Amino acid sequence: MKILLSNLRIDINNKIYLKDPQSSDLGKRIIAQSITLIDTIGFDSFTFKKLGVKIGSNESSIYRYFDSKHKLLLYLASWYWAWLEYQLVFSTTNMSNSKEKLKKAINILTKTIESDSTFEHIDEIALNRVVINEYSKSYLTKEVDDENKDGYFSIYKRLITRLHDIIIEVDATYRFPHSLASTVVEGALHQHFLKDHFKSLTDCNHKITPSDYFTHLVFNTLNSKA
Repeated sequence: MKILLSNLRIDINNKIYLKDPQSSDLGKRIIAQSITLIDTIGFDSFTFKKLGVKIGSNESSIYRYFDSKHKLLLYLASWYWAWLEYQLVFSTTNMSNSKEKLKKAINILTKTIESDSTFEHIDEIALNRVVINEYSKSYLTKEVDDENKDGYFSIYKRLITRLHDIIIEVDATYRFPHSLASTVVEGALHQHFLKDHFKSLTDCNHKITPSDYFTHLVFNTLNSKA
């Protein structure tokens, strides 16, 4: 899969950025260091001024790529969802057993992230923590409907649709496949957050993973015909 991914470019909606950060070394440094900085201090404390110090460049140079830190967060989240989508597609395309395909898909979308050397300027483990802790801030805004119309969340929605399609391969009679798919993707972030910060509110721990939980949840849900 890594060989295949190495020949791919992750494309993000060009309305999110002013200049494609993948097109230059400075742009890649902006992405790499923004992940590190947000992971370290949090999105609320993150500013382009602080990022400029981190990359050794003027704050104005960052504004040539993104007009706000909100757009930068949208970019990072979109990149993350696209990266997961590529893994999902390449790992399940040739699987003929629909139940095994669903198990594989759930695992990819809910597991603890490991580093991927395919994209040298991205720390996927740190980006995963950023998405777990900060992703909701990208859409819990007054502008969400307009941004949705502009396709800012298209990759996230497409990923959920792919899981939806695998779910109905297993059980075409299930009445709520979109709801179940979005529960898995969004719920995985929540369970990872709880596991790290509110341990008493989840059964997930160093032995029971979110993947274990969501595999159990999905297959028991599909087996029941309420």
